[in-house]
Amino acid sequence: MYNKMKYTTQLIILAVLLATTVFSGCRNGNKTSTEDKIVIDRFADICILRYKIPGFDSLTLQQKKLAYYLYQAALSGRDIFYDQKYKYNLRIRKVIEKIYETYNGDRSSDDFKKFTVYAKRFWFSNGIHHHYSGMKIMPGFTFEYFTTLIKKSDFSSLPLDSGQTVEQFLAFLRPIMFDKNIDAKHVNLDKDADHVAGSANGFYGDSLTQPEVEAYYDKLINKDDKEPIPVGLNSKLVKENGQLVGKTWKVGAMYSPAIEKIVYWLQQAITVAENDKQKDALEKLVKFYQTGSLKDWDDYNIAWVQDVNSMIDNVNGFIEVYEDPLGKKGAWESVVSIKDLEATKIIAKIGAQAQWFEDHSPIMKEHKKDSVRGITGKSINVVVEGGDAAPATPIGINLPNMDWIRQEYGSKSVSLGNIVASYNFVKSQGKDVDEFAYNDEIKSRIKKYGGLAGSLHTDMHEVIGHASGKLNPGVATPDQTLKTYRNTLEEARADLVGLYYIMDPKLVEIGVMPSLEVGKTEYDIYVMNGMLLQLNRIQPGDNLEEAHMKNRQMIVHWAYEHGENDKVIERVDKDGKTYFKINDYDKLRGLFGQLLREIQRIKSEGDYAAGQNLVETYGVKVDQGLLKQVKQRFATLDIAPYMGFIQPRLVPVMNGNDITDVKLEYPDDFGSQMMEYGKLYSFLPWKN
Repeated sequence: MYNKMKYTTQLIILAVLLATTVFSGCRNGNKTSTEDKIVIDRFADICILRYKIPGFDSLTLQQKKLAYYLYQAALSGRDIFYDQKYKYNLRIRKVIEKIYETYNGDRSSDDFKKFTVYAKRFWFSNGIHHHYSGMKIMPGFTFEYFTTLIKKSDFSSLPLDSGQTVEQFLAFLRPIMFDKNIDAKHVNLDKDADHVAGSANGFYGDSLTQPEVEAYYDKLINKDDKEPIPVGLNSKLVKENGQLVGKTWKVGAMYSPAIEKIVYWLQQAITVAENDKQKDALEKLVKFYQTGSLKDWDDYNIAWVQDVNSMIDNVNGFIEVYEDPLGKKGAWESVVSIKDLEATKIIAKIGAQAQWFEDHSPIMKEHKKDSVRGITGKSINVVVEGGDAAPATPIGINLPNMDWIRQEYGSKSVSLGNIVASYNFVKSQGKDVDEFAYNDEIKSRIKKYGGLAGSLHTDMHEVIGHASGKLNPGVATPDQTLKTYRNTLEEARADLVGLYYIMDPKLVEIGVMPSLEVGKTEYDIYVMNGMLLQLNRIQPGDNLEEAHMKNRQMIVHWAYEHGENDKVIERVDKDGKTYFKINDYDKLRGLFGQLLREIQRIKSEGDYAAGQNLVETYGVKVDQGLLKQVKQRFATLDIAPYMGFIQPRLVPVMNGNDITDVKLEYPDDFGSQMMEYGKLYSFLPWKN
């Protein structure tokens, strides 16, 4: 799972939002040259950054070749995620790319600038639905102007249905792009909604309903299986001739043209693998793509988690299930990385104490693991990301997601070091902290320890949080028992592990933080974020739907209510502004421990009713008066709520057919990179 600045045990969730770190405005980061520039672009609610790849030039030629082949595999599946997000995304992307490249009208007009912003938002979100909120992105220009754009562009290869005229094509696109009520939500998790019929993602065919989908999978799942496969992870469910049919994503089936390219590059990577364990894992990944067997997927994950010595690592597959309202379908993604040996020493100190953390956890004894196995913690520098991981990226990863594999074979937990470094370049200049922190003592502490506090909480979330606890014997997997609440509860569970232990002297003892002042800082940030800051990401009248946002609000609001008699967290209203201050950090830690105990019980026992009540009571409904106030206060700060990345380019140096070196280039135009990807990595037909 991940920690994304968006939401990530998906490689966490969150596009792009450091779950516990406060960011200031997106400012131009020019240094002495274009290559050193960190902040690349700013549009709508998004800031585009750039990251460097420390250590790449020190790799051997074999390792550089490996990184290059995996880089190509990571970008080759890009189309898959577009189609998974929405059935018309590939068609719309083709239209956008044609206009962006060939429009011969006035490209300096305000309307064309609005089109450019829409195009960038579309690319950033991998489709027409916002990467974080899931709401449809509405164009800032009229349909009439869109008609002009199309008619003044080269559309010799317009994605028309057979016999369709341009006018009919425009009429087809009009409600899809311009009617906010048509396919309005990528994922609809409203309590009373049909989560399948009400969601616009591409995981389920038209006319399917939640009850029939759940009934279909209930028949396929063996609830007594101690090594359950993630049924439905790599297929689209459709209705054909009145029968439900799973269309598997594999070579020779759905998404085959893109998967064949992924397999080709993985096979090249196998020839330059660093060691036998890495080679074995890559071979098993290729086999999975060829067979589509989820048993082969499990075999790959077991092999992958045991490859702990390679410098180059690779995540590639159908992994995180946050994009599916039922939590079954894996969104395609890839992350290629290089191990940061020095930074890994800090994370390794946490991972080495995994058994101590498990033994001293406030959860019930029967829910603790007797033996915590195989937790590998490391810091990595990202080479490239694809699909669900880009342009809005995780900052931390813990995989694999299958609980039984975690328990028997362990997991890998990583911090994305160079991604965090770029975020840190633009964070905490003081504007948001000065506006929302209660007093100067808190502001000063956040400015001193905020970066370290956020990083440590992410590390604890990934390395210890997701890997902790166990299910009771005979209890089915969380996607079966907790259903649509699974993701929110799992992210809350991992967050609470980090929150509970970041105020523990053990972290000072093992040398990962200087004092408990770091823990107090994280509590200040987390409460401020859960109560106030994250509200800037939604619109007036809305409630929370994204799993990570619900998780944070649920934790803080539960602690606020349950500590109200002692004023553990106090709401203070002064000069028309609302603040929240912590009066007793130790008592707050105790409350976090109580909630962790309850959420672990819910997961371990599969208590759906209790999980539903917890999330719906504390995690969904928003104080609209407070939301309005937060939006007004943020409006004066010039802060982009979301950040994402333009990616480095790997360029092979050739001597005939031989690669003699691989060079790095750092592009500086987001739109140009998206157009480049559209030309080089468009392998799927616009209509599946």
